[in-house]
Amino acid sequence: MKYGVALDSSECHPRCIFARSRFGSAPTSNMKGQKTPVRFSNVDIARFCRRLGSNPKQAAPAVTEVPSARAIWRRPISNADSESSQALVGPPDRIKVWLNICGPEQLTAPCKVKGRTAMLGILAFVLLATAVIVTVHLIADKTGLPAAALLTLAGLAGAALPIPGIELDPEVILTFVIPPLLYSAALNSSLLAIGKNLRSVFSLSVALIIATAVLVGLGIDLLIPSVSLAAGIAFGAAVAPPDPVAALAVGRRAGLHPKIITLVEGEGLLNDATALTVFSVAVAAATSGGFSLGRAGALFLLAGIGGVAVGAVVAFTVRMVRAVVREPLMLNTISLATPFAAYLLGEQLHSSGVLAVVVAGLLVGHDTPRAVSGASRLQTGAVWRLVDFLLEGFVFLLIGEQLPTILSGLDAYSTGTIVAASVVSVGIVLLLRPLWLTLTEYLPRRLHMRLGAEGANDSRRLSGEEVLVLSWAGTRGVITLAAIFSLPLVTSTGAPFPGRDLLQFGAFVVVLVTLVGQGMTFGPLVRAMGLQADAADEARLRNEARAASVGAALAGLDQIAHDEGLEPGVTSALRARLDQRAARYRRRLAALQDSGDGTIVLPPALESALSARHLVIDVQREELLRWRDAGRLPDTSLRILERELDHEEYALGPSAGPR
Repeated sequence: MKYGVALDSSECHPRCIFARSRFGSAPTSNMKGQKTPVRFSNVDIARFCRRLGSNPKQAAPAVTEVPSARAIWRRPISNADSESSQALVGPPDRIKVWLNICGPEQLTAPCKVKGRTAMLGILAFVLLATAVIVTVHLIADKTGLPAAALLTLAGLAGAALPIPGIELDPEVILTFVIPPLLYSAALNSSLLAIGKNLRSVFSLSVALIIATAVLVGLGIDLLIPSVSLAAGIAFGAAVAPPDPVAALAVGRRAGLHPKIITLVEGEGLLNDATALTVFSVAVAAATSGGFSLGRAGALFLLAGIGGVAVGAVVAFTVRMVRAVVREPLMLNTISLATPFAAYLLGEQLHSSGVLAVVVAGLLVGHDTPRAVSGASRLQTGAVWRLVDFLLEGFVFLLIGEQLPTILSGLDAYSTGTIVAASVVSVGIVLLLRPLWLTLTEYLPRRLHMRLGAEGANDSRRLSGEEVLVLSWAGTRGVITLAAIFSLPLVTSTGAPFPGRDLLQFGAFVVVLVTLVGQGMTFGPLVRAMGLQADAADEARLRNEARAASVGAALAGLDQIAHDEGLEPGVTSALRARLDQRAARYRRRLAALQDSGDGTIVLPPALESALSARHLVIDVQREELLRWRDAGRLPDTSLRILERELDHEEYALGPSAGPR
């Protein structure tokens, strides 16, 4: 049975606010920013708030007091509580939070909790989650399994334990998590490579997303009469976009071919904007009861065009600011603020904020090598790696944490209905992708939709192994759950949104099956298909580029010496250093030329030389530390000198071989 609750003035009472914060979730917004009713973990919290409404001006106690857990959870239900047509909720699932804060001895007496205690509980959760993230990544490094899948399993385990949990707030995820993650991925992507494969990327990130949304919606509508077609399409749009974090992490570790990685990256950057736009249009149709294909298409095009324009404007603004600001710390601050500025501007102009973030990231990343100094690039790169590490870790932990909340709303559905919804959603998601990849290979060449083609004159098709690997890279993730959790609770008529709890469960099953099932097996599949990149060939290309850059420097050295008025001794020293570097690159290239099977094998002499240079830097670092410990070198000077050695060591790369 489901229970309905409504909001009134008593919801503002401090005691009600405290009870709701412990057992429910704060008010959320739908995709249009309109406030939706609060979801409570149990209708009894609403009853408690209504009783406070009889005396709304009652002064708040110095220490917030709420009724005992047993009093809240065990009170019988009256008919008056089911009269509202507002939010539909299920049985309680957050009593573990109460027990953790108050202790089991407080079940029969009021629990008094001060704000500091609550903050310390949040701090404890954050520290525990950080420890889990670090531990899981250590396990992933040792086993080769994707950290995203392992973190999701850890979240599932945490949801079953009597420890505090956090419910996923879709607006927080869409506003504060997705923009920086997409922006970081766009910064590290290749604008030229995506442009070269633009039609292929469009096929995967736009056409396939729309096809998935429509087919899943039709399947849900046919098998589950209580869910309307518009609601089904909204659900299909939520489960349509792959989140390739797990697949890319494993693929890079397994040495997946760069072209496949480019396709997966490009698809992952652009499909979120398509899916969220389709989702918002379908939700509007489901809540209003009307649907116009022409209007939906117009809204989609306007949102896409607006997102591209906003992203280009933000990227141009960043370029102008970079021309004035040179300090690395300031540039770091600008870099961190850019995705939020692009998202905010896009949403305020009723265009695609997600697409604005992606376009801004691609353009800024393409311009970065010319626009900022080496010190700024090193610092900014380190900052974004840390942001990715923490945000992805917390997000995938939260995915597993949502299971109790999702299960709490399934009491009104039969087992057959739940199984049918899960099978339809998972089946279409898993089968449509390889079918789409296969069919696009047989389109006429003039459509240029073949994923294997790298240009208009390239007619090569994807091999069966490449189609299988691309199909298996379609893992779903946080965008799916953030979208499905933002479904409104009621329609414009006040009726419950059709099948909301069932659709949330179906989306969770899709995420779990693809993220854990496909993510855990993606690495072995790549190795079994033999689609690894030629490591020696890639290293050979990089060293050829290095040798060419040194050759250009040698050719222009005389002109530089003349323009700068350098003394002959300085010019000779620069020439000697460049000659040494060119000779080193020639030795590396000679070693790589002898690698016929794609593996990098260094001659013993070159490997010993690289190892010796690392050891020399270690000796220098130890001597600097002795000076510091003896009081001869201040810590500030030590850090400057250490930074110089760190840059030199980083430039050498690992001692195992050339990069």
